[in-house]
Amino acid sequence: MATTAEVRAQLTGPGGPFEVVTEQVGGIEMKVYKASMASLREVAAAAQARGNDQPFLVYGDLRLGPAEFVERANSVAHHLHDDFGVGHGDRVAVLSANNPEWCLSFWATVNLGAILVGLNGWWKTDEILYGLRDSGAKVLVADGRRFERIAEHLGDLPDLEAVFLVDAETDDEDDPRVHDFSVLAGDPTPALPDVPIDQDDPAVIFYTSGTTGKPKGAISTHRNMIANLMNTLFNGVLTGALAAAEAAEAGDEAGPAPGLGAGQTVSLFTSPLFHVSGCHSTLVVGLLAGLRLVMTEGKFEPEKALQLIEQEGVTIWATVPTMVWRVCEHPARHDYDTSTVTSVAFGGSPSADELQRMVRDTFPNVRTTSNVYGLTESSSAATIISGRDALEKPTSVGPPVPVVDLKIVDAEGTEVPTGHTGEVCLKGPIIMPGYWGKPEATAETVRDGWLHTGDLGHVDEDGYLFITDRAKDMIIRGGENIYCVEIEQRLVDHPAVADAAVIGVAHPELGEEVKAVVQVAPGGSITEDEVRRWVGEALATFKVPTYVELTGDKLPRNASGKLLKNVLRGEGEVSFSETM
Repeated sequence: MATTAEVRAQLTGPGGPFEVVTEQVGGIEMKVYKASMASLREVAAAAQARGNDQPFLVYGDLRLGPAEFVERANSVAHHLHDDFGVGHGDRVAVLSANNPEWCLSFWATVNLGAILVGLNGWWKTDEILYGLRDSGAKVLVADGRRFERIAEHLGDLPDLEAVFLVDAETDDEDDPRVHDFSVLAGDPTPALPDVPIDQDDPAVIFYTSGTTGKPKGAISTHRNMIANLMNTLFNGVLTGALAAAEAAEAGDEAGPAPGLGAGQTVSLFTSPLFHVSGCHSTLVVGLLAGLRLVMTEGKFEPEKALQLIEQEGVTIWATVPTMVWRVCEHPARHDYDTSTVTSVAFGGSPSADELQRMVRDTFPNVRTTSNVYGLTESSSAATIISGRDALEKPTSVGPPVPVVDLKIVDAEGTEVPTGHTGEVCLKGPIIMPGYWGKPEATAETVRDGWLHTGDLGHVDEDGYLFITDRAKDMIIRGGENIYCVEIEQRLVDHPAVADAAVIGVAHPELGEEVKAVVQVAPGGSITEDEVRRWVGEALATFKVPTYVELTGDKLPRNASGKLLKNVLRGEGEVSFSETM
């Protein structure tokens, strides 16, 4: 039976469907796919030409075929362009739960050469206002629940020219800029406005929490997103080919797990659209690949997910481990027919070995489980592991995708030998050109085309990556990145807090939980609940500490004043200057 490396070589070699060549991109030599579209508008046009024989988007009672979906998106684009002056390079922000309007707004925006700004739906008022101001958004699409968080502050956003509300009442007398999203709907027009779009034009800005406490807007270009699209299609074909070979060798009459394109793949869509996994790797991939995306309504509920799996015959589910845990632990999991599910993929937070067993118990016909490693700055997955590789190397996140180069470097930037731990660095057409409006942060993170991830890891003799630690002070809770410094800065603003440290605590379902160690100021008084309330008033709910430890003692720091978080985690000895 062919090895993974042999099948990869066949697919990416000369004449292969995913042939890889070397080109200069922005002055940097990198690997690219020879057959690649030039813009996301080409992706939408290709999907539209496919017609409506099979559904593309399912949301409650709404079922849209790919052509009908693109026509609706084009209608939104025309109204944004003709009625509200949205043009090339303008920013259109979306602040909403997953819904069809989010999807339509994305495709309408990128088809105009404008830039979609995906705001985190968990954000609180100050975070949302920061994102709108930092991006210079001209237009905002929001659902009613999230719009309420900033409704009183519209006067503080003079550059915001229009707001479109989804499933919410509008009152133009309060602010004439506020409209119902339905004003963007209408009869589709024959063609989109003639706007040139370059491969390296920005397509989206997605915010990632920063080590300075302020989120940074990572830009994904059309090139970035199409390269990720090709990577995902490649992995689908690779996984399908390997599964077919395994099934044939085993004499399995049931056949292999379907790869992308083998019949209609039905995907349970639970990843937030303001994450690259939801937008780049599900919405964009799904439209071109002919997937049926079954989108959950409202808050994620495990039993509702099980109902949709049975009702729609879901075949694949790509999400974060948290959601998989919740479904696999639900008492009604065996009351539903989950036999159609053949592939489960998860990434975004640490996954327990037990999860593999639970997946196969809940989904008896799963033949492939996958894990990925990627960042917002890498436009989604940079490495992928699935199938038998995931069983043979369960703690690995896989080899780099075909157009990504990976190296491990020491503190001086020198590449280290195989098996040695260092910082993970990535290069390729998926790497962002930079952070929006932050050239210094960009220069620090992307050097000579290499993205310095801040994550620590090593590669084995087969080139498979193993993540061992995060050099950045970050917690991943249920797939959400949390930078500790942001919470620490909020905590020390409280008059009763002298010092604070935030660390991650392992959790079997969420990956990690947030713990705050708070040094109470002399004469100060604060309770654990008050700590949580104080954080929750300014930051998103998922950043609120689950665990709070109050102390009157100084927190451990070294001679330079750096917090010794390994000591707080119980991993090291106290070694700090008492005079600091």
